Amino acid sequence: MQSAPKTLVQAIKYFADLDNCIDYLANRRWPKGPICPTCGRTDVTYVPSRRLWQCKTRHPKAQFSIKTGTVLEDSPLGLDKWLPVMWMVANCKNGVSSWEIHRSLGVTQKTAWFMLHRIRLGMQDGFYGGKLGSGPDAEVEVDETFIGGKARNMHKDRKARLTGRIDDDKTVVVGFLERGGKVRTQIVTKRQKQNLQPIVREQVQAGAALYTDALKAYIGLDTDYGHQVVDHAVEYVHGRVHTNTLENFWSLLKRGLHGTYVSVEPFHMFRYLDEQMFRFNNRKDMDDSDRFRLLCTQIVGKRLTYAELTAKEDKKPEAIF
Repeated sequence: MQSAPKTLVQAIKYFADLDNCIDYLANRRWPKGPICPTCGRTDVTYVPSRRLWQCKTRHPKAQFSIKTGTVLEDSPLGLDKWLPVMWMVANCKNGVSSWEIHRSLGVTQKTAWFMLHRIRLGMQDGFYGGKLGSGPDAEVEVDETFIGGKARNMHKDRKARLTGRIDDDKTVVVGFLERGGKVRTQIVTKRQKQNLQPIVREQVQAGAALYTDALKAYIGLDTDYGHQVVDHAVEYVHGRVHTNTLENFWSLLKRGLHGTYVSVEPFHMFRYLDEQMFRFNNRKDMDDSDRFRLLCTQIVGKRLTYAELTAKEDKKPEAIF
């Protein structure tokens, strides 16, 4: 068998063989051997003629494939198409558009769009349970940004319908980044004290060094944190006090949104945030093959149907404040 691919060209050649696809995913999904996703039995039998496993217990779904119980489940597309696309999404810094996949794979744009959202679900990280800044000498940056079209490009009729600031028509995202660690993001409704401070306290361990800009919504956090402020009207860096690392993340995010995806509905925004966080958080100490391998281990136990994806109420309630 060929060695695991290290580049996109190698990946396309390697995954053109369906047996290579199955072996690659099976070895990462079940390092100790295949397990029935329905009952958990380990004494399952592989059926080479159908490329399926057969569980020895009689129950529904006693036969299962490598796609069963993953974001790829029930997809009619072959793994020779899925895996190269997963490689590209995991490693292309600015993302990959559904139109590009449509042209490259010969699938419809609608199919490519659905593929990308299923891959983004696999990119979701499970780090939301703990708090940032729990280690000694921890430093955490907090910053917020507006995501939406430029005001100068907005139609005059749309401008006329807005009350207050033009930015009120945009999505507000707040980011948290522990230096030397990971970035997290959450969508909020407003940049006001009652919106921002509760999630800062939820995401950042009390006592950590906290760096923000001079937004008045952060006033009062010094009671729980070593809060220091950099006023961007005066300077962007004051010693160790800055939010430049988060600004770098916003720059990468917006480059992908504006340059690659172009049009993103607000109720899908958290999915694009998941995608960019995956790449940003795994950019160090990992090469392309490592990121791809990590993504392959995260697609298990997740499912996204087209009906769920296209329902506008399908969003992260816990991420909206």
